[in-house]
Parts: sequence; C-alpha cells; structure tokens
Amino acid sequence: MSTPSLWRELFGFGLAISFSPLHIGLLLLLLVGPHPLRRGSWFVLAWLLTSAAAMGLLLSVGHGLLLTMEKGTDQRTGLDLLAAGGLLALGLNELLGNRQGSGPPGWTRRLDGFCALPLPLLLGLSTAVQVASPDDLFLYAKTAASLLEAGLNRPLEVASAGVFCLLTGTLLVLPLTALAVVGQERLLPLLQGSKAWLFDRAGIIVATISIGLAGYLGWQGIEGLQLG
Repeated sequence: MSTPSLWRELFGFGLAISFSPLHIGLLLLLLVGPHPLRRGSWFVLAWLLTSAAAMGLLLSVGHGLLLTMEKGTDQRTGLDLLAAGGLLALGLNELLGNRQGSGPPGWTRRLDGFCALPLPLLLGLSTAVQVASPDDLFLYAKTAASLLEAGLNRPLEVASAGVFCLLTGTLLVLPLTALAVVGQERLLPLLQGSKAWLFDRAGIIVATISIGLAGYLGWQGIEGLQLG
C-alpha cells in the first residue's frame, strides 16, 4: 500500500470511529454538568487509551501470527468483505429506524442516567460499549491490516497507529478543548444545541457513513477476489 493511500485510510477510518453518537452525547452531557473539565477529560482519556489498547492488541496479534495482509490474500479479502457486510447491515438498520420516524434513538433517553453514575463506573461502561461495537471493531481491524500491509518499521508503525488513535478521538477532543478555552458558561448554549442536533440526526449520519464505508471495503474485497 502506498503512503498516501495508507494515510487516507487512517484519516477516514479514524474520523468514522470518532463519530460515536452515544459517546459524543455522553461527553456533551458531562460538559454541561458539574466539574465538566475534570469529568470530560477523564472520559476522553479513557476513549483514547481504549483505542490505543485495541490497536496495540491487533498489531501484536498480526505480527505474532505472521498474517499476510497484501491485497488478494485470503485474510485481507475476507476481512474486507466481512467488514463491508457488517457496515452495510448497520447502515440499513439505521436507515430503517430513521424512516419509521420514531424520534431520537431510545438510547438517548438513558444518557442522563448514565451521566449520574460514579465516574469510574461511567468510564468502565463507556469502554465496554466502545470495544463491543462491531462496526468500530471492523474499522480497528481494517486499520491494523493496512498498517501490517504497509510493512513499516516498528517505530513508524507505532507512530502511525498513535496518530490514528488520536484521530478516533477527534469529535471528543474538539468540544473538550473548546470548553477549556471558552468556559462552560459561554459555551453552554452551543453544547445544548449540539446535543439536540446530534440526537435528531444521529441515525441518518451513522447510516451514511456506514454505507459509504461498506461500499469502499466491498470494492476492495472484490478487487482482492480478482487478484487471488
């Protein structure tokens, strides 16, 4: 894989993972509540550490098993097609839910209860949801496969994985940084408006991202089948 192609994937997959409506919604609620900077910082740090742990594990397994991830190999083609199928199913499910016009997703009504949990329990729940999300796991695995295919030396591979992990937290880091710079009182209307906007449109945005990624990975998988 060429360097530009690798960085396009790292950037695209990282931003796709960063759009987790549940985690963004939780963070926005934390930022309008008590001790926003402290609680929000711990929340974002837990997300970034979970991303780093997931990538470290996947890359270690890939090197340990000597997996070949060049286009056309069974492992690479199988991963591409499996990820495409999973993301397509997620996108269609979100579209179906959005067409039924039932309002914001049901999980949005439970976020206030989650935010009332003690911080360690909230962080544990956030981490569990992050690693249990099948669409995100596919993207973590695909990113690790791309890094393995690129054949980078170990320091460059670690640095690239680190940049990717930071990208997965982009949509969490931005509001937290804005809060630190501007202050809660001045940012409060924007945070509340962003939460309402996110809840109203989360389904269609997730569907669009998932179906777009499914098309890309499906195309790569078909190319792999032709090369295999």
